[in-house]
Amino acid sequence: MHNDIKKECVIMFKIQKGYDSESKTFRLPIELIERLEKLATQNKISLNQLVIQCLKYSVDNLENDEKNK
Repeated sequence: MHNDIKKECVIMFKIQKGYDSESKTFRLPIELIERLEKLATQNKISLNQLVIQCLKYSVDNLENDEKNK
């Protein structure tokens, strides 16, 4: 199941450059970090770029009820 999700997420991403940013610190589970690092390496993008795209995709695709909270 994780492989299907991985393939779907990576295929739908377009790498974007040139955006305003601000530094934030987040604590993430080690297993998730390892998976993200592996995906970033396999797709030749930075971990930061992958995390930004995952977060943006997740927020953009929330159910309508969740978006309005």
